[in-house]
Amino acid sequence: MTCKRFHRLAVFATVALVGCNRVPANDPRMVSEWMHTLYGVVRAERVSPPIGSRLFAYASIALYSGLATGEPSMPPLAGAVNGFPVLPPREDGKMYDGTLVAVAAERVVMDSLLREGLPTTRATVRRLADSLERVRIASGSEETHARSLDMGRKIGYAIVLYAHGDGFDSTRGRTYVAPVGQGMWVNDSPGFTFAPQNLSGASTFVGLDNPANIRRSGNASDRELIMNRPKRLGSGTLPPVNMAGATEPFWGQLRPFVLKSWNECDAAVAPVYGTIPGTPLYDEAKVVYDINKHLTADQKATALFWADNPGESGTPTGHWLAIASQMVSEKQLTAAQAARLMTVTSLSLADAFITVWGYKFRMNLIRPRTYIRAVMDSTWEPAISTPPFPEYMSGHSALSAAAATAIAAQLGEVAFEDSTSIALGHPERKFASFRAAADEAGMSRIYGGIHFPSGNRVGGTVGRCIGGKVAERVKK
Repeated sequence: MTCKRFHRLAVFATVALVGCNRVPANDPRMVSEWMHTLYGVVRAERVSPPIGSRLFAYASIALYSGLATGEPSMPPLAGAVNGFPVLPPREDGKMYDGTLVAVAAERVVMDSLLREGLPTTRATVRRLADSLERVRIASGSEETHARSLDMGRKIGYAIVLYAHGDGFDSTRGRTYVAPVGQGMWVNDSPGFTFAPQNLSGASTFVGLDNPANIRRSGNASDRELIMNRPKRLGSGTLPPVNMAGATEPFWGQLRPFVLKSWNECDAAVAPVYGTIPGTPLYDEAKVVYDINKHLTADQKATALFWADNPGESGTPTGHWLAIASQMVSEKQLTAAQAARLMTVTSLSLADAFITVWGYKFRMNLIRPRTYIRAVMDSTWEPAISTPPFPEYMSGHSALSAAAATAIAAQLGEVAFEDSTSIALGHPERKFASFRAAADEAGMSRIYGGIHFPSGNRVGGTVGRCIGGKVAERVKK
């Protein structure tokens, strides 16, 4: 029997592909499995949302670049991603298993980015990489396997070197002094937003000056989950979110992945400070105050569903990539399409964080809790805990709009059910489109009492600009 006929009779059999000197088709579930695992990694490491976005972005780049070795339909990222290097070329006439290349590249990149991670985190990543490699190695030629793994490691090292040039390293350990003045942001979150660092049968101690402090799931909520996963103090690359400080105040100085500059998508100025009715900030604060005084059960559920608190979840980036991962099976995407979807979405989210944080720490606008307690009601508390960074603009609004725009650019606007937060005790929510989900995510921050309407509105506009530009440039 000829090889051609054997392949035709057993087209779905891996052994046939191997016997014909072919490699098995790349499985799109491999891409989804990495995203699922990294959601858990970000949650377990309790990193801040910006750091989580960087981790997901480089993870997606590694998977895409590895798969592209064996997928002619996947153009290289060089030219679309700022400063991205030309990766090691494949040898002419030689065969590569794109999945093995991707797994090897991902392993190298994760080993670097998670070098300060918890032992359980690193073990989880190793186990996933080992299992994916074993499946492929059990059904192919040793020569192709060795060549693919070697190529993957080379690609991984090139991406690690590229990552070291994004400005992240220079922001580690820098001291931030918040500006002081009327209408300026101050971190005045109360002590009950912190989780204990020292537990015993007799007492619980909360050290408010400990940078390893982590937040309990929102105050006044039904999720009284307290995290107790100690991390070493002084962690530079994966520091736990610090509710007593300021989250990544220099993040806006990092190199954008696709945008030409951090502020390529322009934003309107923040509302003018004022303490009497008729002044912009007062009127906006009154909207937040009135909504929160009469918060409905559905509005509260919406605020909690989209909270995506660090330590409790995979942060907003993980949430939107979970939605994208859902689409891989629902839309029966190929591995190449899945990798492109994750890459465009993660790069949109990463650039949105750089943009939003750039604006936040330049405008340094006061949060609703601080303003309302000083001007309207000294006893008022928001429905969810106020995060430790300035208000303008809403990160959730911009991030969600960027991700929704990026996903829709690949798949179109489709109805879906978001089951991301079932593990956190929230039932799935139905949406008519990705845009509808993003709009609800933005409004959730007003329901939660932590953003003004302008922060949500402008954040959505900026996010859609970012998602559109990233999707178009990566497509080209």
